[in-house]
Amino acid sequence: MAFQCQRDCYMKEFVTCVVSCCPAELKQEVNGKKETLKGFNVKLQDTILFPEGGGQPDDHGLIGDIPVLRVTRQGPEALHFVVTPLEEGQEVHVKVDWERRFDHMQQHSGQHLITALADTMFGYKTTSWDLGRQRSTIELDTPCVKPTQLQELEEIINEKIRGHIPVTVQLLSIDDPAVEKVRSRGLPEDHAGPIRIIDIEGIDANMCCGTHVSNLSQLQVIKLLGTEKGKKNKTNLIFLAGNRVLKYAEKSYSTERSMVSLLKTGADEHVEAVDKLQKSVKLLQKFFQKEIMFFSSNRKEGDNEFMNIIANEINTEETLVFLTVGEEKGPGLFLLAGPSGAVTQMGPQVLELLQGKGAGKNGRFQGKANSMARRAEVEALLKEHCKHHTSQEE
Repeated sequence: MAFQCQRDCYMKEFVTCVVSCCPAELKQEVNGKKETLKGFNVKLQDTILFPEGGGQPDDHGLIGDIPVLRVTRQGPEALHFVVTPLEEGQEVHVKVDWERRFDHMQQHSGQHLITALADTMFGYKTTSWDLGRQRSTIELDTPCVKPTQLQELEEIINEKIRGHIPVTVQLLSIDDPAVEKVRSRGLPEDHAGPIRIIDIEGIDANMCCGTHVSNLSQLQVIKLLGTEKGKKNKTNLIFLAGNRVLKYAEKSYSTERSMVSLLKTGADEHVEAVDKLQKSVKLLQKFFQKEIMFFSSNRKEGDNEFMNIIANEINTEETLVFLTVGEEKGPGLFLLAGPSGAVTQMGPQVLELLQGKGAGKNGRFQGKANSMARRAEVEALLKEHCKHHTSQEE
Protein backbone atom coordinates (compact mmCIF):
# COMPACT_ATOMS: atom_id res chain seq x y z
CA MET A 1 0.00 0.00 0.00
CA ALA A 2 0.97 3.65 -0.38
CA PHE A 3 0.80 5.80 2.74
CA GLN A 4 -1.28 8.97 2.80
CA CYS A 5 1.96 11.00 2.75
CA GLN A 6 2.76 9.34 -0.60
CA ARG A 7 -0.74 9.82 -2.02
CA ASP A 8 -0.77 13.50 -1.04
CA CYS A 9 2.65 14.94 -0.21
CA TYR A 10 1.11 18.32 0.63
CA MET A 11 -1.25 17.13 3.40
CA LYS A 12 -0.07 18.70 6.67
CA GLU A 13 -2.68 17.30 9.10
CA PHE A 14 -4.57 14.01 9.20
CA VAL A 15 -6.99 12.09 11.41
CA THR A 16 -6.50 8.34 11.79
CA CYS A 17 -6.63 5.53 14.39
CA VAL A 18 -4.01 3.73 16.48
CA VAL A 19 -3.63 0.09 15.41
CA SER A 20 -1.03 -0.95 18.00
CA CYS A 21 1.43 0.44 20.54
CA CYS A 22 4.37 -1.70 21.68
CA PRO A 23 7.41 -1.00 23.93
CA ALA A 24 10.52 -0.16 21.92
CA GLU A 25 13.93 1.49 22.08
CA LEU A 26 15.51 4.18 19.94
CA LYS A 27 19.28 4.41 19.59
CA GLN A 28 20.42 7.95 18.92
CA GLU A 29 23.48 10.15 19.16
CA VAL A 30 23.38 13.24 21.40
CA ASN A 31 26.39 15.56 21.51
CA GLY A 32 28.59 12.80 20.12
CA LYS A 33 27.43 10.22 22.67
CA LYS A 34 25.28 7.20 21.80
CA GLU A 35 22.14 6.91 23.91
CA THR A 36 19.26 4.45 24.03
CA LEU A 37 15.85 6.01 24.58
CA LYS A 38 12.99 3.85 25.88
CA GLY A 39 9.57 4.43 24.35
CA PHE A 40 6.94 2.89 22.08
CA ASN A 41 6.49 1.97 18.42
CA VAL A 42 3.04 3.05 17.26
CA LYS A 43 1.31 1.69 14.16
CA LEU A 44 -1.45 3.85 12.68
CA GLN A 45 -4.21 2.92 10.28
CA ASP A 46 -2.53 5.31 7.84
CA THR A 47 -0.01 8.12 8.16
CA ILE A 48 1.13 11.43 6.68
CA LEU A 49 4.56 10.99 8.33
CA PHE A 50 7.00 9.55 5.79
CA PRO A 51 9.19 6.66 7.01
CA GLU A 52 12.79 6.92 5.83
CA GLY A 53 13.48 5.34 2.45
CA GLY A 54 14.79 5.97 -1.05
CA GLY A 55 17.63 8.07 0.34
CA GLN A 56 15.17 10.41 2.07
CA PRO A 57 15.19 10.85 5.87
CA ASP A 58 11.99 10.34 7.85
CA ASP A 59 9.50 13.04 8.77
CA HIS A 60 9.08 14.55 12.21
CA GLY A 61 5.75 15.62 13.62
CA LEU A 62 3.10 15.13 16.29
CA ILE A 63 0.50 12.52 17.16
CA GLY A 64 -1.86 14.64 19.22
CA ASP A 65 0.59 16.63 21.33
CA ILE A 66 3.17 13.80 21.46
CA PRO A 67 6.35 14.34 19.40
CA VAL A 68 7.22 11.61 16.90
CA LEU A 69 10.99 11.16 17.11
CA ARG A 70 11.48 8.60 14.35
CA VAL A 71 9.44 6.94 11.61
CA THR A 72 10.65 3.69 10.03
CA ARG A 73 9.14 1.25 7.57
CA GLN A 74 8.52 -2.40 8.40
CA GLY A 75 7.17 -4.11 5.29
CA PRO A 76 3.88 -2.38 4.46
CA GLU A 77 3.70 -0.69 7.90
CA ALA A 78 5.13 2.53 9.33
CA LEU A 79 6.42 2.54 12.92
CA HIS A 80 6.21 5.86 14.81
CA PHE A 81 8.55 6.06 17.82
CA VAL A 82 7.16 8.09 20.74
CA VAL A 83 8.01 8.25 24.44
CA THR A 84 4.36 8.32 25.61
CA PRO A 85 2.06 5.32 25.02
CA LEU A 86 -1.13 5.63 22.97
CA GLU A 87 -4.28 3.57 23.41
CA GLU A 88 -5.07 1.03 20.73
CA GLY A 89 -8.16 1.99 18.74
CA GLN A 90 -8.15 5.67 19.74
CA GLU A 91 -8.63 8.33 17.10
CA VAL A 92 -5.63 10.65 16.79
CA HIS A 93 -4.73 13.87 15.01
CA VAL A 94 -1.38 13.67 13.17
CA LYS A 95 0.57 16.78 12.16
CA VAL A 96 3.74 16.87 10.06
CA ASP A 97 6.72 19.20 10.59
CA TRP A 98 6.06 20.96 7.31
CA GLU A 99 9.30 22.96 7.09
CA ARG A 100 11.34 19.73 7.32
CA ARG A 101 9.00 17.87 4.94
CA PHE A 102 9.02 20.55 2.23
CA ASP A 103 12.80 20.84 2.46
CA HIS A 104 13.07 17.09 1.87
CA MET A 105 10.63 17.34 -1.06
CA GLN A 106 12.74 20.05 -2.69
CA GLN A 107 16.02 18.18 -2.23
CA HIS A 108 14.60 14.84 -3.39
CA SER A 109 12.87 16.18 -6.51
CA GLY A 110 16.01 18.21 -7.17
CA GLN A 111 18.07 15.02 -7.04
CA HIS A 112 15.78 13.33 -9.57
CA LEU A 113 16.13 16.28 -11.94
CA ILE A 114 19.93 16.50 -11.63
CA THR A 115 20.34 12.74 -11.98
CA ALA A 116 18.19 12.58 -15.12
CA LEU A 117 19.92 15.50 -16.85
CA ALA A 118 23.46 14.39 -15.90
CA ASP A 119 22.65 11.05 -17.55
CA THR A 120 20.96 12.55 -20.63
CA MET A 121 23.59 15.24 -21.24
CA PHE A 122 26.82 13.41 -20.36
CA GLY A 123 25.95 9.76 -19.76
CA TYR A 124 26.87 10.03 -16.06
CA LYS A 125 24.85 7.50 -14.07
CA THR A 126 23.88 8.11 -10.43
CA THR A 127 24.98 5.24 -8.17
CA SER A 128 23.78 6.68 -4.84
CA TRP A 129 22.84 9.94 -3.15
CA ASP A 130 22.68 11.46 0.32
CA LEU A 131 20.16 14.01 1.57
CA GLY A 132 22.23 15.78 4.24
CA ARG A 133 21.10 18.26 6.84
CA GLN A 134 22.80 21.21 5.15
CA ARG A 135 23.71 20.01 1.67
CA SER A 136 23.03 16.98 -0.52
CA THR A 137 25.39 14.80 -2.54
CA ILE A 138 24.91 12.73 -5.68
CA GLU A 139 27.48 10.04 -6.46
CA LEU A 140 28.12 9.96 -10.22
CA ASP A 141 29.77 7.03 -11.99
CA THR A 142 32.57 9.08 -13.56
CA PRO A 143 36.09 9.93 -12.36
CA CYS A 144 35.55 13.67 -12.94
CA VAL A 145 33.12 16.37 -14.06
CA LYS A 146 34.63 19.28 -15.96
CA PRO A 147 33.84 22.84 -14.76
CA THR A 148 32.27 23.63 -18.14
CA GLN A 149 30.01 20.58 -17.81
CA LEU A 150 29.00 21.64 -14.30
CA GLN A 151 28.07 25.12 -15.54
CA GLU A 152 26.13 23.75 -18.50
CA LEU A 153 24.29 21.26 -16.27
CA GLU A 154 23.29 23.98 -13.78
CA GLU A 155 22.00 26.23 -16.57
CA ILE A 156 19.80 23.50 -18.05
CA ILE A 157 18.55 22.43 -14.60
CA ASN A 158 17.32 25.93 -13.78
CA GLU A 159 15.90 26.35 -17.27
CA LYS A 160 13.72 23.28 -16.61
CA ILE A 161 12.66 24.73 -13.24
CA ARG A 162 11.58 27.97 -14.95
CA GLY A 163 9.68 25.84 -17.47
CA HIS A 164 6.99 25.04 -14.87
CA ILE A 165 7.14 21.29 -15.68
CA PRO A 166 4.65 19.01 -13.83
CA VAL A 167 5.81 16.21 -11.54
CA THR A 168 3.25 13.41 -11.19
CA VAL A 169 2.93 10.13 -9.30
CA GLN A 170 1.78 6.85 -10.84
CA LEU A 171 1.00 3.61 -9.03
CA LEU A 172 1.60 0.53 -11.18
CA SER A 173 1.27 -3.18 -10.46
CA ILE A 174 4.60 -5.01 -10.34
CA ASP A 175 3.76 -6.97 -13.54
CA ASP A 176 2.80 -3.86 -15.54
CA PRO A 177 4.97 -3.67 -18.73
CA ALA A 178 5.46 0.06 -18.12
CA VAL A 179 7.57 -0.77 -15.05
CA GLU A 180 10.33 -2.08 -17.32
CA LYS A 181 10.69 1.32 -19.00
CA VAL A 182 11.42 3.44 -15.91
CA ARG A 183 14.72 4.16 -14.23
CA SER A 184 15.36 2.13 -11.08
CA ARG A 185 18.10 0.80 -8.83
CA GLY A 186 15.86 -2.08 -7.76
CA LEU A 187 13.19 -2.69 -5.15
CA PRO A 188 13.85 -3.44 -1.46
CA GLU A 189 13.44 -7.09 -0.45
CA ASP A 190 10.44 -6.32 1.81
CA HIS A 191 8.61 -4.22 -0.78
CA ALA A 192 4.84 -4.64 -0.68
CA GLY A 193 2.03 -3.24 -2.80
CA PRO A 194 2.08 -1.29 -6.08
CA ILE A 195 5.16 0.23 -7.73
CA ARG A 196 5.33 4.02 -7.29
CA ILE A 197 6.68 6.02 -10.24
CA ILE A 198 7.73 9.68 -10.04
CA ASP A 199 7.35 11.21 -13.50
CA ILE A 200 8.94 14.56 -14.41
CA GLU A 201 7.12 15.24 -17.66
CA GLY A 202 9.36 14.71 -20.67
CA ILE A 203 12.50 14.37 -18.52
CA ASP A 204 12.44 11.34 -16.24
CA ALA A 205 10.35 8.47 -14.88
CA ASN A 206 11.79 6.75 -11.83
CA MET A 207 10.72 4.26 -9.17
CA CYS A 208 10.67 6.08 -5.83
CA CYS A 209 8.90 5.88 -2.47
CA GLY A 210 9.77 9.45 -1.37
CA THR A 211 7.79 12.69 -1.18
CA HIS A 212 8.10 15.16 -4.07
CA VAL A 213 6.95 18.56 -5.30
CA SER A 214 4.12 18.60 -7.86
CA ASN A 215 5.86 21.01 -10.22
CA LEU A 216 9.53 21.81 -10.87
CA SER A 217 8.79 25.52 -10.32
CA GLN A 218 8.40 24.72 -6.60
CA LEU A 219 12.12 23.88 -6.50
CA GLN A 220 12.70 27.66 -6.95
CA VAL A 221 16.38 27.25 -7.89
CA ILE A 222 19.19 24.67 -7.71
CA LYS A 223 22.82 25.56 -7.05
CA LEU A 224 25.57 23.08 -7.85
CA LEU A 225 28.24 23.93 -5.27
CA GLY A 226 30.93 21.79 -6.88
CA THR A 227 32.38 18.30 -6.90
CA GLU A 228 34.60 16.17 -4.70
CA LYS A 229 36.55 13.03 -5.47
CA GLY A 230 34.43 9.99 -4.64
CA LYS A 231 35.26 6.36 -4.09
CA LYS A 232 36.35 3.92 -6.81
CA ASN A 233 36.72 6.46 -9.66
CA LYS A 234 33.44 8.18 -8.87
CA THR A 235 32.61 11.86 -8.34
CA ASN A 236 30.42 13.39 -5.64
CA LEU A 237 28.29 16.27 -6.93
CA ILE A 238 27.22 18.64 -4.14
CA PHE A 239 24.01 20.65 -4.51
CA LEU A 240 21.41 22.81 -2.77
CA ALA A 241 17.77 23.15 -3.80
CA GLY A 242 15.05 25.67 -2.98
CA ASN A 243 15.04 27.29 0.44
CA ARG A 244 18.52 25.91 1.19
CA VAL A 245 19.92 28.19 -1.53
CA LEU A 246 18.33 31.21 0.18
CA LYS A 247 19.68 30.18 3.59
CA TYR A 248 23.13 29.59 2.11
CA ALA A 249 23.12 33.07 0.53
CA GLU A 250 22.01 34.65 3.82
CA LYS A 251 24.72 32.85 5.79
CA SER A 252 27.39 33.70 3.22
CA TYR A 253 26.40 37.36 3.33
CA SER A 254 26.54 37.37 7.14
CA THR A 255 30.03 35.84 7.04
CA GLU A 256 31.06 38.37 4.40
CA ARG A 257 29.90 41.28 6.58
CA SER A 258 31.88 39.91 9.51
CA MET A 259 34.97 39.56 7.33
CA VAL A 260 34.55 43.13 6.08
CA SER A 261 34.38 44.35 9.68
CA LEU A 262 37.40 42.33 10.75
CA LEU A 263 39.67 42.85 7.74
CA LYS A 264 38.55 46.43 6.97
CA THR A 265 38.37 45.65 3.25
CA GLY A 266 35.69 45.05 0.65
CA ALA A 267 34.51 41.52 -0.08
CA ASP A 268 36.51 41.33 -3.33
CA GLU A 269 39.71 42.02 -1.40
CA HIS A 270 39.29 39.39 1.34
CA VAL A 271 41.64 36.83 -0.21
CA GLU A 272 44.36 39.43 -0.70
CA ALA A 273 43.89 40.77 2.85
CA VAL A 274 44.09 37.31 4.42
CA ASP A 275 47.17 36.54 2.33
CA LYS A 276 48.86 39.69 3.67
CA LEU A 277 47.82 38.74 7.21
CA GLN A 278 49.38 35.31 6.79
CA LYS A 279 52.62 36.79 5.50
CA SER A 280 52.73 39.28 8.39
CA VAL A 281 52.23 36.52 10.95
CA LYS A 282 54.95 34.39 9.32
CA LEU A 283 57.32 37.37 9.36
CA LEU A 284 56.70 37.95 13.06
CA GLN A 285 57.20 34.29 13.78
CA LYS A 286 60.71 34.47 12.32
CA PHE A 287 61.61 37.06 14.96
CA PHE A 288 59.86 35.31 17.83
CA GLN A 289 60.66 31.68 17.16
CA LYS A 290 60.47 30.68 20.83
CA GLU A 291 57.53 32.85 21.82
CA ILE A 292 53.90 31.87 21.64
CA MET A 293 52.19 34.78 19.91
CA PHE A 294 48.77 35.88 21.13
CA PHE A 295 45.90 37.13 18.99
CA SER A 296 42.47 38.12 20.32
CA SER A 297 39.34 39.51 18.69
CA ASN A 298 35.64 39.97 19.50
CA ARG A 299 32.85 40.73 17.06
CA LYS A 300 29.17 41.36 17.78
CA GLU A 301 28.09 39.34 14.72
CA GLY A 302 29.33 36.00 13.43
CA ASP A 303 29.17 32.27 14.06
CA ASN A 304 31.41 29.24 14.62
CA GLU A 305 32.17 29.00 10.90
CA PHE A 306 33.34 32.63 10.86
CA MET A 307 35.68 32.08 13.83
CA ASN A 308 37.11 28.91 12.30
CA ILE A 309 37.78 30.74 9.02
CA ILE A 310 39.89 33.30 10.91
CA ALA A 311 41.70 30.64 12.95
CA ASN A 312 42.45 28.65 9.79
CA GLU A 313 44.30 31.60 8.31
CA ILE A 314 46.65 31.98 11.30
CA ASN A 315 49.54 29.66 12.10
CA THR A 316 48.10 28.31 15.34
CA GLU A 317 51.10 26.06 15.87
CA GLU A 318 52.90 29.08 17.32
CA THR A 319 50.03 31.51 17.95
CA LEU A 320 47.39 31.28 20.66
CA VAL A 321 44.16 32.63 19.17
CA PHE A 322 41.16 33.70 21.28
CA LEU A 323 38.06 34.67 19.28
CA THR A 324 34.58 35.52 20.54
CA VAL A 325 31.27 36.51 19.01
CA GLY A 326 28.58 38.32 20.98
CA GLU A 327 27.58 41.46 22.84
CA GLU A 328 29.67 42.74 25.74
CA LYS A 329 28.63 41.02 29.00
CA GLY A 330 26.00 38.98 27.16
CA PRO A 331 26.04 35.37 25.93
CA GLY A 332 28.06 34.38 22.88
CA LEU A 333 30.41 31.92 21.22
CA PHE A 334 34.16 31.42 21.74
CA LEU A 335 37.09 29.67 20.10
CA LEU A 336 40.52 29.01 21.56
CA ALA A 337 43.05 27.70 19.03
CA GLY A 338 46.81 27.23 19.21
CA PRO A 339 49.50 24.78 20.26
CA SER A 340 47.68 21.67 21.47
CA GLY A 341 49.40 21.69 24.88
CA ALA A 342 48.42 25.30 25.57
CA VAL A 343 44.83 24.78 24.40
CA THR A 344 44.41 21.61 26.47
CA GLN A 345 45.74 23.40 29.56
CA MET A 346 43.92 26.72 29.16
CA GLY A 347 40.61 25.57 27.58
CA PRO A 348 38.90 24.49 30.81
CA GLN A 349 39.95 27.73 32.55
CA VAL A 350 38.51 29.81 29.69
CA LEU A 351 35.31 27.75 29.90
CA GLU A 352 35.00 28.44 33.62
CA LEU A 353 35.54 32.20 33.30
CA LEU A 354 32.97 32.47 30.50
CA GLN A 355 30.50 30.23 32.38
CA GLY A 356 30.20 28.20 29.22
CA LYS A 357 29.88 24.78 27.71
CA GLY A 358 32.29 23.34 25.19
CA ALA A 359 34.94 20.81 24.34
CA GLY A 360 38.20 20.59 22.51
CA LYS A 361 40.57 18.43 20.52
CA ASN A 362 43.47 18.77 18.07
CA GLY A 363 44.47 22.24 19.22
CA ARG A 364 40.98 23.75 19.27
CA PHE A 365 38.58 24.38 22.14
CA GLN A 366 35.23 26.00 21.41
CA GLY A 367 31.73 26.32 22.73
CA LYS A 368 29.05 28.67 24.03
CA ALA A 369 29.62 31.37 26.64
CA ASN A 370 26.77 32.25 28.99
CA SER A 371 28.44 35.55 29.88
CA MET A 372 31.21 37.57 28.22
CA ALA A 373 31.57 39.80 31.29
CA ARG A 374 34.96 38.28 32.23
CA ARG A 375 36.40 38.27 28.72
CA ALA A 376 39.15 40.71 29.71
CA GLU A 377 40.23 38.31 32.48
CA VAL A 378 40.48 35.53 29.92
CA GLU A 379 42.70 37.70 27.71
CA ALA A 380 44.97 38.55 30.66
CA LEU A 381 45.20 34.89 31.65
CA LEU A 382 46.13 33.82 28.12
CA LYS A 383 48.71 36.60 27.73
CA GLU A 384 50.32 35.57 31.01
CA HIS A 385 50.45 31.98 29.82
CA CYS A 386 52.24 33.06 26.63
CA LYS A 387 54.83 35.06 28.62
CA HIS A 388 55.36 32.18 31.03
CA HIS A 389 55.87 29.78 28.15
CA THR A 390 58.45 32.12 26.58
CA SER A 391 60.46 32.49 29.81
CA GLN A 392 60.49 28.70 30.25
CA GLU A 393 61.77 28.19 26.68
CA GLU A 394 64.56 30.70 27.25
